Amino acid sequence: MRHRKKTNKLGRTASHRKAMMTNMMTSLLKWESVITTTQKAKALRSEVEKVITIARDNDLQAKRKVLKLIKDRDVVKKLFEDIAPRYKERQGGYTRIVKAGLRQGDGAESAIIELVK
Repeated sequence: MRHRKKTNKLGRTASHRKAMMTNMMTSLLKWESVITTTQKAKALRSEVEKVITIARDNDLQAKRKVLKLIKDRDVVKKLFEDIAPRYKERQGGYTRIVKAGLRQGDGAESAIIELVK
């Protein structure tokens, strides 16, 4: 039975999906906007929002939790110094997904996922 199993598999193995989400999360936090497919953007939204919520605590334990997911120390520094304080008073909804039409090569639905200012 598939009850309460919410993960969108995106046609990939678990290890590939985890690596892809980590890379996309790093890119989103580094550039604050990423163009990808709509399904990947929806899957990425929940992961990024969890990381930003953890980073809002701004203590050693939070940094260790985030470093397990994001390996780039410059991005983690930016997350804790710039991004997390921006959302200190916000209860959630740190990202926005805007549909960007169909992709040129294969016609997949593309979307822009970005951090809310």
